[in-house]
Amino acid sequence: MSTYYSEDHEWITVEGDIATIGITAHAAEQLGEVVFVEQKEADDEFEKGDEIGVIESVKAASEIYAPVDGTIVEANELLEGNPAALNDSPEADAWIYKVKMSDTSQVDDLMSEADYKSFIG
Repeated sequence: MSTYYSEDHEWITVEGDIATIGITAHAAEQLGEVVFVEQKEADDEFEKGDEIGVIESVKAASEIYAPVDGTIVEANELLEGNPAALNDSPEADAWIYKVKMSDTSQVDDLMSEADYKSFIG
């Protein structure tokens, strides 16, 4: 399984045409204490770059942008009752969506882990 990163601080892992999307530990750290996550519903379709949710913290609200085109298969219900899970486990249990990608080649436009680490400096 490969992991890719966007300039909007999302990570994406891919298995076949299903992608799991979340925010990076760096993004969670920058946000501070997360108090609410607004998520789209299963079967919602979107294009790369579309806003697909909002994360609210005690500091600010931050949009979640789609790193690829697709359709939401599942939204992580853990975040509804426990938005702070994004602070505890942003790159594991606190994924945000599972998505069926329309075009799997779009991951080629994203960064590797090494590139992302350079990007955030």
